[in-house]
Amino acid sequence: MALIFGPVPSRRLGRSLGINNIPDKVCTYACVYCQIGTTLRMEIKRREFYEPERIYREVEKRMKDIREKVDYITFVPDGEPTLDKNLGKIAKMLQDFGIPIAILTNSSLLPHGDVRDDLMNFDFISFKLDAVSEDIWRRVDRPHKNLNLEKILNSLLDFRREFSGKVVTETMLINKINYEKEISKMAEFLKELKPDIAYVAVPTRPPAEKWVKPADEYTVHHAYLEFSSVTKTELLIGYEGNEFSSTGNFREDVLNITAVHPMREDAVLALIRKCNESRDTLENMIESGEILVVEYQGKKYYMRSLPSRHATSSHF
Repeated sequence: MALIFGPVPSRRLGRSLGINNIPDKVCTYACVYCQIGTTLRMEIKRREFYEPERIYREVEKRMKDIREKVDYITFVPDGEPTLDKNLGKIAKMLQDFGIPIAILTNSSLLPHGDVRDDLMNFDFISFKLDAVSEDIWRRVDRPHKNLNLEKILNSLLDFRREFSGKVVTETMLINKINYEKEISKMAEFLKELKPDIAYVAVPTRPPAEKWVKPADEYTVHHAYLEFSSVTKTELLIGYEGNEFSSTGNFREDVLNITAVHPMREDAVLALIRKCNESRDTLENMIESGEILVVEYQGKKYYMRSLPSRHATSSHF
C-alpha cells in the first residue's frame, strides 16, 4: 500500500497531501468515532514502522505528478502518528519541499520529551481535546490503560509555551454523552492553552461504533459559544467537498485515499469521471471485497477493506 495519498480537500488545511506513516490500526486510543475502524493493536511505546527514505521518495514522486498547489504535507495515518520513532527525522527531510508540514495527533504521547522534540519540526499541529474529565475521556477516546489524562493536559500546556508554530485543537462531540459541565471545563482549559483556533466537530463519516452519531444542535451550539468566549473557534460540521486529486489510476487512487479517508459516493463518482474510468471498475472492487460500502447519516460512503473495519470492538 502506498504511504502517500491525495492531495485531498481538508476543512482545516486546504489541499493536503497525506502521509500514512502508521499501519492499520496501531494506536494509543480506540476512539468510538474513529473513521479508520477498531484499534487492532493498542500501543504506547514508540517504534519504527517505515523507512524515512521510502516516505521521502514517495512524496518526491507524488510532488512531480501534482499539477495543483499543495497547501500542507500532513501526517494523518491509520493510527497515532507520534508512535513513529522516526517522526522527527521524516519531518525534517520533508522540509526540502518548501511546503508547510502538519500533523493531526491525539496528544496522548506528549508527556514524552522525544515526542515533544519531534513535534518541534512541524508548522501546524492539531491536538485532540475530546475531554478534560477522566470519565468522558475514557468513554469517548478509550485510551490505553497506562495513559494519564492529567499528564497529557499538563504536557500540552507546556508544549504550547515552547512551540512557535500554529496550534489548533479539535473537540469531537457525539451523542449519548452528557457534556453540560464538561464544555465549561474544556473552555477553561482552552483559555489557558490559547490555541490559534479551537475546532468543534461532529462525526461526518462512518464511525468505529455503530451507535455513534453527532451530538445534538444544542450541545454543538453550547460548545461553540463557550469556546468562542475564550479563543477563536470554528465549526467542523460540514462536508469538505469532492476535489480529490488523481494520478489517473482510479483503482490506485481510491484504495490509497479510502484507507485513511472514507469517501462519499458523489466524491467517488467525481474521481471516476476525472480518471475517465468506467463505473464497472468500482463495482468490481466492491464485489471482490477491496472496497466496503457503508451508509451513515443518510449518505453512502466507500472505504478500503481493512482489518480494522471488520473487527469487533472489545473495549467496552
